[in-house]
Amino acid sequence: MTKKVLIARSAGFCFGVKRAIAIADETAGKGGAGDGKEAPIQSLGPIIHNPQTVARLQEKGVRVVETVEEISCGKVIIRSHGVTRSDRAALEGKGITIVDATCPFVTKAQEHARTLSRDGYAVVVVGDPNHPEVKSIISYIEKGVPVFTSIAEVAGAKGVRKAGIVAQTTQSFDNLMAFVAASMKRFPEVRVFNTICNATALRQQESTALAGRTDVMFVLGGYNSANTRRLAEICKAINPRTHHIETEGELAPSMVEGASVAGVTAGASTPQWIIAGFLERLKELWKCDTIEVSFYR
Repeated sequence: MTKKVLIARSAGFCFGVKRAIAIADETAGKGGAGDGKEAPIQSLGPIIHNPQTVARLQEKGVRVVETVEEISCGKVIIRSHGVTRSDRAALEGKGITIVDATCPFVTKAQEHARTLSRDGYAVVVVGDPNHPEVKSIISYIEKGVPVFTSIAEVAGAKGVRKAGIVAQTTQSFDNLMAFVAASMKRFPEVRVFNTICNATALRQQESTALAGRTDVMFVLGGYNSANTRRLAEICKAINPRTHHIETEGELAPSMVEGASVAGVTAGASTPQWIIAGFLERLKELWKCDTIEVSFYR
């Protein structure tokens, strides 16, 4: 029997991640400050949420630090998720060379949040309040302006007549619309900026269609990647035989037992070499010289 693999056409790096990795590679390639001494290169938090890619960058000299306090000199790369306004100000105050790799779509969400707050709107931020991107967005909201990050907070809001909505760029459209519906019930005036990245929406649409056409579904990418975890949740709701794995090393024979059609999607921070490695491992488990591979959209 012919074994088939259907791969989501948009699987892997999105524009913002490609841009961030290119900036990090270029920065690492330039090395020191040009005075004969190597200036340290650091990223404030991982550049993207893919441990294997972060490890590769570390081999090139890009060291991950978690706080501004750990940085005293050299260059710092602002990760694709952005940083808070206070962290950026602290870096500037130290005279650190800042290399900004913030995704332009995240920057746009930050700008919308700031504009809404300055125009007198309470701000509803749709997303995980503990995610670095959401923290960066919230930091651009003017002090004293009400901020809501859950539907329960929206439903319980008092004394607010107008609210504006922005979303974490990797949120699902359905979740955004749930917040919109709750806000319209609570506030007389609601202004909405759909800040969900098109790449995110496309990956979710493709994965939804693909999961229903396969015997087994694989979602490749970092466990710390919010958009990858969301893809896994979407696929599992449609195909219970869905596996979220980081690398081909986690692909076990039991996962593909009895399957002849496998579906593959990957988060926006998953490099193509991980997808390629997965296909090679799958070929070994299926004991096939060739596998019929096609892209699905």
